[in-house]
Amino acid sequence: MHELSGTYPVRMPVWWARRGASGPHPSLPGISGRYVVLRHPKIFRRFEGMIAKLLRAPSELRRPLDDLNSLLWELCDGYRTFEEICTILDTTFHERISPVVERTSAAIEKLSSLGYIGLSNHPFKGNWSTGPGIDPSGLLDEPSDKLDLDWNPIDGDIQSESE
Repeated sequence: MHELSGTYPVRMPVWWARRGASGPHPSLPGISGRYVVLRHPKIFRRFEGMIAKLLRAPSELRRPLDDLNSLLWELCDGYRTFEEICTILDTTFHERISPVVERTSAAIEKLSSLGYIGLSNHPFKGNWSTGPGIDPSGLLDEPSDKLDLDWNPIDGDIQSESE
């Protein structure tokens, strides 16, 4: 039995969007098979902020995910268990993700250590939005059109606490 067995991985409040064409994916609500990009503001201390302004450093960090991690991101809705996610990933990517439990666990643990994924022993109750295009910090500007990001929700995305 794996240490993540029985847990429900859930996306934490973070701005994210989809991009590109749809790749291999199951036909499930909230799953597009498109690449995912995460964005969050850089928080500078006073001196760092002055240097960043002087050097015209970007005020945000973008993390584009590959196709496997993008599908993992979409699957981590808080309603699927770790085992269900592993089964879906294995069915979708076959030997590309083998050994599926170890690779999925490593990816979830990395995203968790970065504060992007939370783990619960119970299904998610919709306490926060896990859908795309929500800026919990209120610090991000609208992304450039050059990035070609789509943050429109699809059927199955949880946009607010009232849904």
